[in-house]
Amino acid sequence: MNDNFVAAAFAQEMKDEYTSTKKCLERIPEALYKYKPHPTSMEMGYLTLLVAEIPLWIYETIHSGEIDFETYNHFELSTNEKLLQHFEDNFNKAISILEKTTADELEENFSLKDHGKLLMSSSRKKSVSSSINHWVHHRGQLTVYMRMNEIAVPSIYGPSADDKGF
Repeated sequence: MNDNFVAAAFAQEMKDEYTSTKKCLERIPEALYKYKPHPTSMEMGYLTLLVAEIPLWIYETIHSGEIDFETYNHFELSTNEKLLQHFEDNFNKAISILEKTTADELEENFSLKDHGKLLMSSSRKKSVSSSINHWVHHRGQLTVYMRMNEIAVPSIYGPSADDKGF
C-alpha cells in the first residue's frame, strides 16, 4: 500500500474542489466585502478570506502541527486580484505538502491554540479532513451570499441555475 494514500486522497479532493472554489472567489467584488445578510453573520469579505485561506490551514497543520490565533497572520483584504493570488499560493502550498506527507506524519498530533491555550487537539489526518469539510462548507455559505447579491453562482457539483453547467 502507498505510504501516503490518505494524504494523496486529500490532495485529490482539494484538486476536485479547486475550479469551483476559484470561480466563486473570482466573482466577489471588493465593493461587497462589508456585506452581511444579517447582523450576526460574518462579512462577505471575511467569508471570502476564509475560503481563500483554509488551504493554508492545511499546510500549517502538516508543516508545524499547530495553529495559534495569537501568531497566525490573516491576509489583509485589499483587492480581489491579491486575494486570488493568496488563494493560489495557499492552495499550491497545501497540495505540495500533502503530496509529500506520509501516513505516519498524518497520525502525528495537531493543536489549535489561542494565545498558547489549547482549544483542540487531534491527529493531523483528522484536522486535514475537517479543514477540507470546513472549506467546502464556507464556500457553500459564500454561494448563498452571492445569490443574495445577484452574483452568478457557478456550477459546482452540477449545473447552476446561473451558469447552466458552465
